Amino acid sequence: MDIQFLVERLEALVVNARKLPMTSQVILEQAAVLDLIDQMRVAIPEEVKQARRIVQESDRVAQKAREEGEQIIGAAQEQAAILLQDQSILRDAEVRSDDIEKRTQAKADETMRGADQYAADVLIRLESDLVKTLSIVKKSLEVLEERRPEPVRE
Repeated sequence: MDIQFLVERLEALVVNARKLPMTSQVILEQAAVLDLIDQMRVAIPEEVKQARRIVQESDRVAQKAREEGEQIIGAAQEQAAILLQDQSILRDAEVRSDDIEKRTQAKADETMRGADQYAADVLIRLESDLVKTLSIVKKSLEVLEERRPEPVRE
């Protein structure tokens, strides 16, 4: 379940709760709030797992790009060694090989940056959601604490 959806449900519970007359306090149904909190406890680790999978996938993509680049460079070097006989042609092949290597490395770097940015964005969103969730939970607990009747003194 999406943590953002759960936060919105918790917010709706608070917003739609009955208000105590002449106060800013609301009455929340304890079972509903506790149920949402339990769902959040389940959803948060799942979102963290998703972020980890994204990071692992980006690492895999970057590694594959590096391997393909190395294969391209290796193939270019083999072809150059077989086909080229004089020094000027060999120099041209080396320049092309370096260019391919640079482009491949640039592509791998770009892929890694994109994957890192995506993972960072997911983690930032998750952190923001957690902060909002914790704030709502704190506020809800404060409301519940304020509603707790004071002990009767004899």
